Amino acid sequence: MSLHALNRNQGGGIFRQIAQAREAEIKSLYRPGDTLPAETVLAERFGVNRHTLRRAVDVLIEAGLLERRHGRGTFVLGLIDYPISTRTRFTEQLESQGRSANTDIVRRLIVPATNGVARRLDLDEGEDLLFIETCRHADEQPFCLVSHFLPAREYAEPLSAYTGGSLHAFLQTHLHQRLQRVESLVTATLPQGDDAQLLSMPRNAPVLRVKSLNVREDTGAPVEYALTRFRADRVQLSVTV
Repeated sequence: MSLHALNRNQGGGIFRQIAQAREAEIKSLYRPGDTLPAETVLAERFGVNRHTLRRAVDVLIEAGLLERRHGRGTFVLGLIDYPISTRTRFTEQLESQGRSANTDIVRRLIVPATNGVARRLDLDEGEDLLFIETCRHADEQPFCLVSHFLPAREYAEPLSAYTGGSLHAFLQTHLHQRLQRVESLVTATLPQGDDAQLLSMPRNAPVLRVKSLNVREDTGAPVEYALTRFRADRVQLSVTV
């Protein structure tokens, strides 16, 4: 028996009525991370075939309320509160909310400094930069991508030992350098390059892009320019000074 009376003569499609009903249930009865019943179970409850039910679920996935994980089911998503301050630590912030966190290296290259990056790091245009791109996961799902740019002459060799996790914690432990953020510029944009693939998101869904400058706490010398792309449907940024 259906838990929601469907008007089969109403325009807009049965699947949209189911999506509206499920959205109300999810917001009142479920918490982020909860698993939805199997689609066959939900199809029986609403008295529709599995194809119609799947279309309804797809509407909620596109809206950022749900995420389908291959072989594991459909999960409820929720916004992660993520503060941006002078000393934001990804792992610490997520673990304080009871979430798992890990960081993987996507690519590592030596690239020439250009335009704004060179200016922010006080480098000559064309000077070598160490470029490290990392993918951060929250609860085993892609959360954000970070492009780190640092002067290669100082950091390429010591950071060859960096294999993942907090880059700032690595610098503090191995080079005794504490960094602090002095600039954060936030904009909304569509994912570029392979960002959508790496973040497991549609190419037409927005990301929140944060441009940051991090300097040495003791000397104020610029060390890292970072470009972070957050899945906009998974994060609520709280910027403090």
